[in-house]
Amino acid sequence: MSGPGADDPRDQAPRDDDARPAGPRDQLGFDELRPAPDHPAADEFPPLPAASVGDGGDPPRFPPVDDPDDAPDDVPDDVPDDDEADDGPEDEARMGLLDHLDELRRVLIHCSVAALLATILCWFWSERLLDLLIAPIAEEGVYFTAPNEAFLTRLKIAAACGLFTVAPFIFFRFYGFVLPGLYRQERRVVTPLLIATTALFYLGVGFAYLVVVPQVVTFMLSFGTDALAPLIGVGPYFGFVSRLCLAFGIVFELPLLVFVLSWLGVVNPRMLLRTWRFAVVIIATLAAVLTPPDVISQVMMAGPVLVLYLGSVLVSLAVTRHRHLPDGDGPDADSTGDGD
Repeated sequence: MSGPGADDPRDQAPRDDDARPAGPRDQLGFDELRPAPDHPAADEFPPLPAASVGDGGDPPRFPPVDDPDDAPDDVPDDVPDDDEADDGPEDEARMGLLDHLDELRRVLIHCSVAALLATILCWFWSERLLDLLIAPIAEEGVYFTAPNEAFLTRLKIAAACGLFTVAPFIFFRFYGFVLPGLYRQERRVVTPLLIATTALFYLGVGFAYLVVVPQVVTFMLSFGTDALAPLIGVGPYFGFVSRLCLAFGIVFELPLLVFVLSWLGVVNPRMLLRTWRFAVVIIATLAAVLTPPDVISQVMMAGPVLVLYLGSVLVSLAVTRHRHLPDGDGPDADSTGDGD
């Protein structure tokens, strides 16, 4: 048993640095991994410290990492963001069902207020408007058979004229409601269509009031005799004129309907020409439903609508040529092109 003065095995370990086992650095040869002196990045990689592991030397230095905050500020402004690059609806993902209902409620309130204000303003002109309404039969005279019929007729005239006046505002207000849900290419199509719809409706109403109503009334009154005098009530006469004007305003949208169907490739000019007999039957049926129940009114509507139908064929021909769609008789009649 050795005593305290015995040699400790740990004291016999070599203490010379040259006798220390080679570490990982000496085994891998880090100095040989430095870039060549003529390499462009040689200056960015200073030599590593020669201190061994645990000798308290300075930590190795590495090239600085670029700070994200130091990025250049001259980024082009025309670079679209991720949200802007999407060509989809803008607010569709942000608005919920309750938000849409609240927006629809505001639209209905605005349209109702506009129609009410226009009706109130037209009430002050209702007497003059009534004189314009009964102008085609002013010589025969117009009567009312109930104490409140004159008042109700003037109120109906004011309401109809007020609604007729603010109709563009109502159309465009509802268009603004659905606008955020449309794509950009859809907006470029829907906006002209809405303007054309309003213009064609006003054109049909004006044609009915200025051309059709006087002709129909004059022809109907020609059947009277000395023993059979007309006694026209103001209420039924207003209903007759309003129905006729509304019907013509609706049927004058036919060219626009054909334009949309031709743009979508549903119809083509040759199809419209081949089915003209069916078109005549449908037009006569619509004229019988939309106009008052007399033959003259139906003929006065069916004639212009047939002319509009023929004009719609020309519209369809122009659209198919613009869109490079087949006209209906070629081998590609069942296929449609994308056009430009």
